[in-house]
Amino acid sequence: MRVATKLAAVASGAALVMTISACGSVGGADASGGASAGADGAPAGSLPHVQPDPEAVKLLPADLQKGGSITMAADLHYPPTSFLAEDNKTPIGYNVDIAHLLGEKLGLEVEVKNVTWDGVIPGIASRRYDFTATNMSPTPERLKVLNMITYWAAGSSLVVAKGNPLKLSLADQSLCGKKIAVMTGSTQQETYVPEISKTCQTNGAEAVDAVVLPNVQGALTQLASKRIDGVFSDTSQMGWAAKQQPQAFELVSPQYKKKEGDDIVALGVAKDSPLAPALHAAMQSLMAGPAYKATLEKWGLGTGAIPTSELLK
Repeated sequence: MRVATKLAAVASGAALVMTISACGSVGGADASGGASAGADGAPAGSLPHVQPDPEAVKLLPADLQKGGSITMAADLHYPPTSFLAEDNKTPIGYNVDIAHLLGEKLGLEVEVKNVTWDGVIPGIASRRYDFTATNMSPTPERLKVLNMITYWAAGSSLVVAKGNPLKLSLADQSLCGKKIAVMTGSTQQETYVPEISKTCQTNGAEAVDAVVLPNVQGALTQLASKRIDGVFSDTSQMGWAAKQQPQAFELVSPQYKKKEGDDIVALGVAKDSPLAPALHAAMQSLMAGPAYKATLEKWGLGTGAIPTSELLK
């Protein structure tokens, strides 16, 4: 009986998270509680079309200046920035939209490839894929193998069970000793949880019990089935989960306050890729028009707009 009860709880959690990922079936609001969802799970409303930018096109490798296609690698398990529509085939989300708009600026088709998070950087570095738009922070380690192009400001937040029964917060030591899920290769895993754990141990408490998982959906399933105490990931993903299932999940305020730096995220291309200058010019051009902010606002992420893009080498 106890085994059957446990399995039933896990199955219930999985069904709940499937509802989140198949967001067309949950209807209602986007991550900010604003626009209503369309048939594909995206907030309703079309984006402005953009025209190719001749100056950006000139920076492309010669074989692409008259057209062609490039590939964008992303893990399509991260609503509202990169995920699959209700048909479980069509890539949608902010990062998908921005990739296609960059393609329009360059006069190119962009093919989105569904790649696990920990396979993205190796795939880019080996030139299997051309670039990635995956909310990736430009860390020194990543810049050893990638050139990166800044394009918006994200944040990191904690989602817990409705009502926050353990009274967890990123602003105090309440995470010490708790089971907190983080995603494989994320900044939360590599930087923020170690920072929090160091503070815990300095003050005589246990380190955070980090549970490293491959994607947000799996983490939310474990949270729903009470196998973990919280999920620590990008605010966009956490806000989306809480808005889609308010009866199950709660977004904890405030966001994580970084010890230094900001929350800028960047596209990634292979080190010294000839595509880097063209993508950077296309991003600058996109930011100069209405489509950039309209895309952010479509997904409830308008506060993340930045005024200019930087190419980091």
